[in-house]
Amino acid sequence: MPQGTRHVLTGLLLEHRGGLVLNVEDGGTWRLDVGRSARRLLGERVRVEGMRDGFDLLAVKRIDRA
Repeated sequence: MPQGTRHVLTGLLLEHRGGLVLNVEDGGTWRLDVGRSARRLLGERVRVEGMRDGFDLLAVKRIDRA
């Protein structure tokens, strides 16, 4: 299976329907496939690095405060 494209995004980390999403500054929204430890950053502006794994799903490799 081919790998998705790499993305580095900055935005607001929010919870939606039991999962985490990133609302990016240009108005887009990404669903995040990320570990539970990322919940400590809820409501904060974050920088996310990961691989696209579907239409709007990002498999997160790294997440930090922006």
